[in-house]
Amino acid sequence: MSEPTKVHLRKSSDLLGFFAFIILCLAVSGIGGAITATSVDTWYQTLEKPLFNPPDWVFAPVWTALFIMMGVAAWRVWRLRPIEETRKALAVFVVQLCLNLAWSFLFFGLQRIDLALVEIVILLVAIIVNAIMFRRIDRLAGLMFVPYTAWVTYATILNASLWLLNET
Repeated sequence: MSEPTKVHLRKSSDLLGFFAFIILCLAVSGIGGAITATSVDTWYQTLEKPLFNPPDWVFAPVWTALFIMMGVAAWRVWRLRPIEETRKALAVFVVQLCLNLAWSFLFFGLQRIDLALVEIVILLVAIIVNAIMFRRIDRLAGLMFVPYTAWVTYATILNASLWLLNET
């Protein structure tokens, strides 16, 4: 295979990989959003909320931006090193995506603030581990997890506050 053909194939696979990671992350976001929609306008509105609870309209754009950044970070890790070197980091990435989705199911789907609180702490640890693993492969990919880590830290505090204010 000639060098220009190899470069073309690499660029094509890079572009396909980029869109695959973005689509994966937005699909998880969409499923989580669908689960959230089942009770955000009903049950969630009945909860007593802390003063620092943001307006509902803030969540969708913040999460969309975060999921896109996660996809870009994972894509950077995937394309910069052979899969043998990135397999563990990408596996942790998938685990934290699953945990992210599980939180929506526990909190909004099952309306279990208590279980969601336990789960979000586990999610936060997984995000931090993922950020460290990504940073070891690509500094920018690791840094792209900083806003996600900050938001989930805030969400953990919010989840804990909701549990304390609404425990029965």
